[in-house]
Amino acid sequence: MNKKYIGYCGIYCENCAVKVKVEPASKILYAEMKKAGFEEIMHLLPDGDRFWSFIEGMAVHGVCASCKEGGGNPECAVRICAKEKNIEICASCESYPCEKFAELFKGYPLLPHDNSIFREKGMEAWSKLQEERKKRGFTYADEK
Repeated sequence: MNKKYIGYCGIYCENCAVKVKVEPASKILYAEMKKAGFEEIMHLLPDGDRFWSFIEGMAVHGVCASCKEGGGNPECAVRICAKEKNIEICASCESYPCEKFAELFKGYPLLPHDNSIFREKGMEAWSKLQEERKKRGFTYADEK
């Protein structure tokens, strides 16, 4: 498990639909467009240069970095609090769950369950769950 993809909130970024589905699709689209010669004509299309830069960046460099790597919303109250408290994952905080999680729980209905596994069984059990999900192509978007 790549620990840099463990969000402070307990979301494992490698199980995000962007990482699981969008990035691989962008690599295919970019390769096919490049093979077909689009790189040479994109400047002729409306916003073609912007699109080409976007798809190339997504395919070559990837879309996201976790919040621990500087990705995501810099104003995220969960991230700010975790950094202030110097904790790796909020589930280890004595105040968890707090009011900062209300919106996250709506968007990520598995998050309370996942974080309870972390609290009750530790990082190893939590990591095993996330890795099992990753192997079968799970994304958080599938659970909404």
